[in-house]
Amino acid sequence: MFKFIFTLFIVFNTSLAIADNKAIVIDEMAGYLDFVDYGGGVIFAEQIPEEEYKKMFIIDARDKGQFDKSHIPGAVNIEWRQVLNKRNEIPKNKSVLIYCNTGSLSAQAGFALRMAGYDNLRILQGGFEEWKAKGGLKANQRAAGQSRSH
Repeated sequence: MFKFIFTLFIVFNTSLAIADNKAIVIDEMAGYLDFVDYGGGVIFAEQIPEEEYKKMFIIDARDKGQFDKSHIPGAVNIEWRQVLNKRNEIPKNKSVLIYCNTGSLSAQAGFALRMAGYDNLRILQGGFEEWKAKGGLKANQRAAGQSRSH
């Protein structure tokens, strides 16, 4: 009987600790959302000059098969679900760009990283597909050329 009561005590206290941790996490997320800028760290392909890509740590958050087919030059493949597990590989002292196919999974990974203290991180709006459609590395030049011709 003692063993059973002791087990119940451990389970109950563990449940309380988990509930407390959830409350702390929720409070931290609420605090972050109160102060994050409107774009949440989003950047458009046309805002990135070609030479800036060489200065960034670029994360392709898609799966390995997609990465192997095509990716932004210089990108490192860290699947979106693994960014927190591999956060020690991600620098905090230089600009970090993260993308997926359309921006939805990288937005989730980006949110997690920003919650983990990566305020140097930008999420590529529209992901790899929009980046390619806008001209890839030349998107900034292309956008500047279009605005000059009008």
